Amino acid sequence: MRTREKLVAGAAVALVMLTGCAGPGGTAAAGSTAPPTATGSLEDLAADVRCKPDIQTDADEIRQAICTNRDGKFVLATFATDRGQREWINDAKDYGGFYLVGRKWVAVGNNGVVKALRGTLGGDVEIGVDHHAHAGHSG
Repeated sequence: MRTREKLVAGAAVALVMLTGCAGPGGTAAAGSTAPPTATGSLEDLAADVRCKPDIQTDADEIRQAICTNRDGKFVLATFATDRGQREWINDAKDYGGFYLVGRKWVAVGNNGVVKALRGTLGGDVEIGVDHHAHAGHSG
């Protein structure tokens, strides 16, 4: 199904626009304690972190928004299934970035934003592939 690929590409474009590509790797939220992982709709999660979601995708399998709060800008997405979420994350991580992963939701942004969101939403931090090494074009 091509729909998921289009959604991942859209999120990747939004992520690059928000973060200016992935920053250098590092340990995100290492050693810090997080609250229990939040659950709920996209709007519930957005309210938890005090942002008004700008809905970009509203489909059965995924809802995706761009959010801005005092910590910065990030992509917030909710998923109908665990499998759909994992496939989306695995594809999106090729574009770099930092991912805060909860049950059927993910927030994507730079390291500082993801750390701040984790303090409210809980979840696990995953780090995407750093593409700075691939910036040159040959030929």
